[in-house]
This record gives sequence, structure tokens and C-alpha cells, in this order.
Amino acid sequence: MGLTAIETAAVEHARAAPMLAQVERWVAVNSGTRNLDGLATMAGLLADAFAALPGDLTLIDPAPVETVDGSGTVQSIAHGRHLHLRVRPDAPVQMLFTGHMDTVFPADHPFQTASWLPDGSLNAPGGADMKGGLSLMLAALRAVEATPAAARFGYEVVINSDEETGSFASAALIERAAKGKVAALTYEPALPDGTLAGARGGTGNFSIVVRGRSAHAGRNPRDGRNAIVAAADLAVRLSQLMTDDLSVNPARIEGGGPNNVVPDLAILRVNFRPASPDAIERAGAAVQALAAEIAAAHDVSVHVHGGFNRPPKPLDPGAERLFGLVKQAGADLAIPVAWKATGGVCDGNNIAACGVPVVDTMGARGGAIHSQEEFLIPDSLPERAALSALTILRIIEKGGV
Repeated sequence: MGLTAIETAAVEHARAAPMLAQVERWVAVNSGTRNLDGLATMAGLLADAFAALPGDLTLIDPAPVETVDGSGTVQSIAHGRHLHLRVRPDAPVQMLFTGHMDTVFPADHPFQTASWLPDGSLNAPGGADMKGGLSLMLAALRAVEATPAAARFGYEVVINSDEETGSFASAALIERAAKGKVAALTYEPALPDGTLAGARGGTGNFSIVVRGRSAHAGRNPRDGRNAIVAAADLAVRLSQLMTDDLSVNPARIEGGGPNNVVPDLAILRVNFRPASPDAIERAGAAVQALAAEIAAAHDVSVHVHGGFNRPPKPLDPGAERLFGLVKQAGADLAIPVAWKATGGVCDGNNIAACGVPVVDTMGARGGAIHSQEEFLIPDSLPERAALSALTILRIIEKGGV
């Protein structure tokens, strides 16, 4: 359909932003989810960068989060602060933009520095996932701010510190920010060829604490109640819940001790991947029912902690319209846009659950994320910044999707 003069100017503005240099500075900072000092440094760098946009920018304290430790005790766990920017809340068209500053690489991980690969891509911790995405998000927003359309455009930006571990400390902030938005863009990386994630399954994580009774394994083993055996029995029964719309992965059993002691503690960690709301309901009820059965069968206590933190994200009509709009913008920029379903999860799941159409892989092209081979394709930074800027302008022009 071709570009208007305003769209052309915005696209060129977005492409010209010094994104690569910005990404190189950002990936030099370790911001693993548990590295609070690194996250504080990263939050400061992001706050300085996003201060180029108008509106009210704040660093928000994380919501309280609990976890079950190796002793079976529920403990609070610390997180970094989240960046929140709110611009023109009274404008007629309101959107949400989200990303995360945390990576999966802790402060003691060997992958800490960037290097250039022979094919011209950048091997860097968090380069694709998602410091490249944060940079091009900013470039796109700055480009739109330079147009007359900005007066009709309001938005919130949420960059959380805990997406890689489930967004437990930021889910409520994202839910509040999603309220009243016509659409959302999230900056997880696209695949190397530019393919986007379409429908996504959900996820749930449980820590199930089994407490039995100690006894001497030689003298009086029948006086004991073996927590490891009970947890293993529960793991097997849970694995049998697997269906076409529910994946179940008993991932780890912790506990036990010397070989001559009947273990009185076990912690079973289980991940569920539901493809439908019905699967979540079935799985939640089954976990509780099986926990009670195991407690009775093995004469142990069983306590279930956790839940489903990311619901499935279907391609509903609103999402299909938004994907179509992105595809048309791509066509007008000679950028092929396609999408496919994926088993991964992200904050796009939570946004979609709020009834807001979302495309959650608007970030840079790259691959091998969550590994030491992670790479960012630098040419995708101006490409995807232009795609975002044009998409935003057309949503403003339409008044929605």
C-alpha cells in the first residue's frame, strides 16, 4: 500500500538510531535474574536511555515472591526493580510495550562478554534475548514521537527484571499496564529468518514437599516413611496425566541423605505445559487429588506449592488482526513476516490473558538463546525498529487493530 511522507520519515528515523553501540554497552552488564547489583546497574542504564521519551518514568519495587528451598521451607526471594514509563495517559489510542532486562546468565556464568562471529553476527549474553529488542523498541518509540501522530498516542512501557524466571514479581504490574490498551508489542527475539511466535501454550511450576519419617535403614526400616519413594510415586502418577493438550515434566526430586537412613524429606519439582484453559483446570485438580492419594498411601504429609503463572495464548480474532497489520507493514518495507505456534512462554501470555491483542516477538532476529552460542543479527536492529515504528503509526491511524 506504500508509505506516507510521515511514515517514511519515521521509518528513516528509527533506522538511523545508534542501536548497535547501545546494545554493546548493555550486554557488557551482567543482569542475570538473581544478580541484584547487575540488575540495578542495568535499570539505571535503561532509565537514562528511556528518559529520552516524554512522560513519567519510575523504577518500581518488585512484588513479594516466595519459593520453596532445598529444606522444604517457603522463603521470600529478592528481585530487581522494574522500569515503568507512562506517556500521555489521556490520548485516544493507548498501547503497551514490554520487555525484560534480566538474562539467564548469572554473575558467575562463563558467558559474560560479546564477540563478533565470522558471519557478522554478535555472540553476546542477552544480545538477542532481549537487549537488542529493548534498543529497537526505544528507537521505534522515539521515531513515532517525532511525528504529528504522537499527540494522539499514549502508552506504557514495562521492562521487568524477572521475565526469565516467570515474572512473578512483575505480573501484577503488567496486568495493570495492559488495562485499556488497544494492542501490545513485546520484544522477545524473532527467529533468525524473522519468523514470529504465534499461538503459545501456557506453563505452570509446582514444588511439592513430601515429609515422611526417619528410621535406620538396617535396624527398623519399616518404622520409617520414605519421602523419596512417595515423591517418586507421585512423579510417576503425575506423568500419566500427559494428554494432547497437557505436557507434564517431573523435573527433579530433591532430598534424602545417607544410604543407611530412611529419608524423611523430598521435594518434587514439576513443570506443566497446558495448551488450553481446560487443561489448566484438569491439571490443578489432579495435582491436589494425587497429593492426597500419595499422602494416604504412603502415610506421609504432602504440601503443594506453586501454580500456573502463564496461561495459554491462542490466536484469537484480535491477535489475528494485529498480526495481519504487522504483516502488511512488513510487506510495505520489503520485510517478510510469518508466524508459527510455539511451545515457549513469555509475558505475551499474560498480556493476552488480559484481553489485549499482542505480538510478542517484535525484537531482533537472533538465535541459540539461553546458551553460550546466543547470537544477535545486527542488521535486524534497523529492520525491526522500522517495522515497529510503522506498525505503531498504523495502529494510531486506525485507532486500534
